[in-house]
Amino acid sequence: MSVIEAAGVSRTFRSPSGEVHALRDVGFEIRAGEFVALIGRSGSGKTTLLNCLGGLDRPTAGRIVIAGRDLAGLDDDGRTDLRRDTVAFVFQTFGLVPVLSAEENVELPLRLRRTPAPQRRARVAEMLELVGLAGHGRQRPGELSGGQQQRVAIARALAGAPAVLIADEPTGQLDAETGAQILGLLRDLSRSTGMTMLVSTHDPSVRDRADRVLVLQDGRLLPEG
Repeated sequence: MSVIEAAGVSRTFRSPSGEVHALRDVGFEIRAGEFVALIGRSGSGKTTLLNCLGGLDRPTAGRIVIAGRDLAGLDDDGRTDLRRDTVAFVFQTFGLVPVLSAEENVELPLRLRRTPAPQRRARVAEMLELVGLAGHGRQRPGELSGGQQQRVAIARALAGAPAVLIADEPTGQLDAETGAQILGLLRDLSRSTGMTMLVSTHDPSVRDRADRVLVLQDGRLLPEG
């Protein structure tokens, strides 16, 4: 069963020098539980594509369906619900709230869902243990290494049990060894949870970890294989 479907997706931006075609007729499907890598040079359209898939941006043309929901039919509230309940993001910049502890950062999406406090505490502890940070819950982001901060961000993304996790260059601020550990963690989590993951990265080792590799070049998706 396909969890992500994209058909004829294009995205055009206007600039002082003319139109910029960030995406050109992109189409693919991703099945439930797949770990898919999205690779391409800087400016190839990777972030634009991920933003469109996650409801952060709207394509100029084409159709996107996530977990059976056609994004074209969603208003702003519907897209907010999609990001709260169905799609979670992990970013290159971690995106943690610096004044909150690791536990409190992971708890944020559960508070938005108004999950009862006992269930929140249990879920937060479970997620921190899952990413190897049991015992670090009281620490704030500034007290953690870059790799640990990204693990907190991953735990936060997983807390609400989304159907899809989108990671945009999650190793971009990490050294090669730590980056490889994060990619390995995401791959292992995809296997253990059955969650569908789409990971954008420059790390060539992702080819060995991914079920499939999608390659973007100048806004176009190259044939697989």
